[in-house]
Amino acid sequence: MTFADELKSAVTPRAALLVVGVLALQLLFIASYVGALHHPKPRDVAFGVVAPGDAAAQTRDKLAKLPGEPLDPRVVKDEAEARRQIIDRKIDGALIVDPRGTTDTLLVASGGGKALANALEMIAVKADGAEKRSVRPVDVAAASPQDFNGLSSFYLVVGWCVGGYLCASIMSISAGSKVANPQRAAIRLGAMALLALAGGLGGAVIIGPILGALPGSIMALWGLGALVTFAVGAFTLALEAITGVVGIGLAVLVIVVAGNPSAGGAFPLPMLPPFWEAIGPALPPGAGTWVARSIAYFQGNAVTGPLLVLSAWAVAGTAVTLLVATRRRTAASQAPVSPSGV
Repeated sequence: MTFADELKSAVTPRAALLVVGVLALQLLFIASYVGALHHPKPRDVAFGVVAPGDAAAQTRDKLAKLPGEPLDPRVVKDEAEARRQIIDRKIDGALIVDPRGTTDTLLVASGGGKALANALEMIAVKADGAEKRSVRPVDVAAASPQDFNGLSSFYLVVGWCVGGYLCASIMSISAGSKVANPQRAAIRLGAMALLALAGGLGGAVIIGPILGALPGSIMALWGLGALVTFAVGAFTLALEAITGVVGIGLAVLVIVVAGNPSAGGAFPLPMLPPFWEAIGPALPPGAGTWVARSIAYFQGNAVTGPLLVLSAWAVAGTAVTLLVATRRRTAASQAPVSPSGV
């Protein structure tokens, strides 16, 4: 047997295509992570300004004209309102101008991402320094001392996502598994739901009572974890139902390659390039990270939209999985039978 024959036997055309797909995923992984995270800088950060009289509009206009447009400032009537809007996640920080002195107060929320809080402090210090004023930062939604850089929420959600697509992948490619008919598809979705409940609870307990890394309601985090895990798992099952084993790679492309760097974990959304900032909230890692931080640090505020996003992924994944299985069974039942009955 020649080397060419050995090569054809060792690497089938299908295997070669899968290898090419893996190479593409590898390069996209590098491009996505480095593209999103190599040069973070704040852009159009929702920012409040509190000052008396005309000074409020003047300060807002000065901040709006900062080089690179890092802030999207808006006038807020008083400090209490600024604090409320930060807790409601309508703004990410606020500058409280003191007309009687030379020290202003900067309100930040490191629970929403320490990198963004630090960036806002640097911007405020530089802007006030140009006016011969100083800044006193106040953290109104501080990250837990055990939650370094506010990353625990992100890693918790990543863990739930990994459980979702790995479980779905194992059920589809394990030895002896068959193409899903409606009954088998329903069983796999049911198993996925059970895993989601177990993984959601386990993650909430580990990050809360065991490690003390994240405050917030254990029940709320459990519910979030179950929804994230099931949404990702159902989505993966749907892709596998449509494309076979290629669906695993497609799930990794969407959840890992596109979803993780755009989730606002290491750097919150206003610090990401426009493409990643735009797609992050629509993908499970980004929606899940936002809700986890809201539960932990923002009294559960501003979670309706992200929860609807996660629910849409779960419902769509479930519907497509069952629909493809049903159509496949219908097609098989209508296939012509040969005279021999085979």
